[in-house]
Amino acid sequence: MLSAALYGLAVVVGVIGGLELLDRTSFALIALAARSRPGPTWAGGASAFVVTTAIAVTAGAALAALLGPDHLVVLRIGGGAFLVGYAAWLYFRGSDEEIGAEERDLASAFLAAFLTIFLLELGDTTMIFEIVFVADYGWLVVLVGGTAALVSVAAWDVMLGHRLGARVSPKRLRTIVAGLMLAVGIVTIAYGVAPTLFPAALGGFGG
Repeated sequence: MLSAALYGLAVVVGVIGGLELLDRTSFALIALAARSRPGPTWAGGASAFVVTTAIAVTAGAALAALLGPDHLVVLRIGGGAFLVGYAAWLYFRGSDEEIGAEERDLASAFLAAFLTIFLLELGDTTMIFEIVFVADYGWLVVLVGGTAALVSVAAWDVMLGHRLGARVSPKRLRTIVAGLMLAVGIVTIAYGVAPTLFPAALGGFGG
């Protein structure tokens, strides 16, 4: 039982953290950190990640209970379809909006980071994965793993943004990110249809 929980924790941390590193939310936080104080910017972004993770875990647990173990395929296929749609939108949309921000004080830097990350993260790729993972690994594993991964990514983003300033642009990675999201979405749908094909990558214990 402990080994299953540790395995699930490793999967959640690896997938959520890895995806978030290339997500638009990370680039938004980097841009904010380039123009604001790093401490309150990290605190605001990390707090938003904690809140959205709690929302995702709650939604995932509710959906898992509502659908039952025999209908979780609906949740997985729906999440995969969302990722495919997101990849198409990301690839074909126009230029990214630049987040303009002057040097902020402690309170406004925290608030700007919190609101920006909270609004971008709602319904985002990592949140969908957290909802799906609840069905496989349980709410506690996803809550702990997802929070740890996102708070760590927030720290990396703020450090990078603070050091590189405004030179980091999400435009250069748009095609790569869109391709990654498309691939992940297809794999997620495939797992929903035929989970036995992915026992090591996405399979849960007793799910």
